[in-house]
Amino acid sequence: LILRVDYRYQYESHPELREEGALTKAEMRKIVTACKKSGIALIPQINLLGHQSWASTPNKLLSVYPEFDETPWVKMPEKYEWPNADNLYCKSYCPLHPRVHEVIFALVDELCDVCEAGAFHAGMDEVFYIGESRCPRCAGYDKAELFAGEVRLIRDHLALKGRTLWIWGDRLIDGKTTGLGEWEASFNSTHRAVDLIPKDVVICDWHYEQAVPTAVYFAMKGFRVVSCPWRRPEVAVQQVNDMIRFRKNSPPEMSGRFQGVVQTVWADAGAFMDDFYGIRKNEEEDAGGNQTPSACFRALFSAIP
Repeated sequence: LILRVDYRYQYESHPELREEGALTKAEMRKIVTACKKSGIALIPQINLLGHQSWASTPNKLLSVYPEFDETPWVKMPEKYEWPNADNLYCKSYCPLHPRVHEVIFALVDELCDVCEAGAFHAGMDEVFYIGESRCPRCAGYDKAELFAGEVRLIRDHLALKGRTLWIWGDRLIDGKTTGLGEWEASFNSTHRAVDLIPKDVVICDWHYEQAVPTAVYFAMKGFRVVSCPWRRPEVAVQQVNDMIRFRKNSPPEMSGRFQGVVQTVWADAGAFMDDFYGIRKNEEEDAGGNQTPSACFRALFSAIP
């Protein structure tokens, strides 16, 4: 179970970064205990590098430490619209700021400890702002090397306690060559980082509209990979079938890298569970025609032989 926590835990190392209504240690321990009883490995997530804002609001890290902002000259709009002149989707922190890792690694360690986690998900998807020409630290650096450097730094820190790094795979795919665009893949040259990061990083290869077979690409590069659907049941079923086919038709050196399928949910857990049990429709993620994460998950699970 990948649990995106971000700043919704009552961190003791940096209490100034707690969101309102954040989980207490006792509440988190309840989740850990429930997972243990059910044989579920809990993988906590904090979005690192990118996704440091949403719409018109910076997240807790940049609110408290605005000096970490990669693009401080880009002001948050009163009303967010896409596209926009600043190409603002989400803010990023500057990976070369001398204090940023001191802060985020304290959070990562504390969260992994309370979750008794053997792995950590760092997000790192949809990073539009990186290596900006006006950043006094990053200007002139190769964007792929900056991205890879941040992955390596996080991975090496986790490895000190025997933990594995998981990240989303979109920044490691060439969006122009593949035709996948700037969301499912990269338009700012970070894709070359795929050859610069450690092979023990686990790649979450998300594709929501069609079952693009890029899991093969990552496996051929030496990475363990999981395919990730969202709300289209037919996409999830195809990804399950592809995983089975990829394993069957690959040599032993590569077949074990196809790790399976991870269902993504982008509303709160309560909305997913209510929809799953038929209590209340998940309006936020409903695309119509029985296209919800819970319907997708049912189809995914049913497709497993």
